[in-house]
Formats: sequence, structure tokens, C-alpha cells
Amino acid sequence: MASAIPVDRIAHRILLVRGRRVLLDTDLAAIYGTSTKRFNEQVRRNAARFPEDFMFRLTTEEWGSLRSQIATLRMGHGQHRKYLPLAFTEHGAIMAATILSSPLASEVSVYVVRAFVRLREVLASSVDVARRLAQ
Repeated sequence: MASAIPVDRIAHRILLVRGRRVLLDTDLAAIYGTSTKRFNEQVRRNAARFPEDFMFRLTTEEWGSLRSQIATLRMGHGQHRKYLPLAFTEHGAIMAATILSSPLASEVSVYVVRAFVRLREVLASSVDVARRLAQ
């Protein structure tokens, strides 16, 4: 089932916030096949596993900026977030898979790692191309 989630689809959900590449809680929950509410519940229960370099809560300004870029607002009752989203770095995204005791989460975590690695490779090659053009 995990092979049905292309690495590119995960990579497109990776955002740059505070100079770090992150996945939002809603995206990770969807990737790992659970609801955002249950996902965040498990994160709260295992807070010691998520130091600030693994996960952080977005500020109101960051969330407002991201919402305008990714158009997340849906109309209707219950469609708005009560709390600001959590942002997970690569290490936090992998740690999240370990707290979600499901075979799907374990399987999909491999694709999450590959998406972060692919993004890192693309960025490195862009820097290399820019350096060559400058020479």
C-alpha cells in the first residue's frame, strides 16, 4: 500500500519554515493514514520524543503566511483549526512513525525519508549548478 504514495507527492508537501524543511501535522497524519486529531494526540502523549529540533508549533504569522500560499482554508462547520499546526523536521517525521504503532506508518516512513533525501539532493545540485555558472 505504501508504494502507492509516490516520493514526489510527499516531497511537494515539504515546506521551508524557520530555515528548516518540515512537514505539517496534517500532512504527516494523512501520509501515515490517521486523522490529525489522533496523530496529535499520540505526539502529546510522547512529547519527550520530540525536542524542538524535531518538532515545533508554528506562530500565527507563519501559519497565516503558509495558509495564503497553500490555500488550506475550507468552508463549513469543523473545518478550521483550533490550535496552530505542528511542524516536523525530518527526524521528527521519522519519530512520529515510531509512536503510531501501525504497520502502514512504519512502511511509509521509508518514503518520507526518501522524500527529504530527494529534496536535499535537488537543492545540492542547484547550488552546484549555480557555482558552475558563476565560474
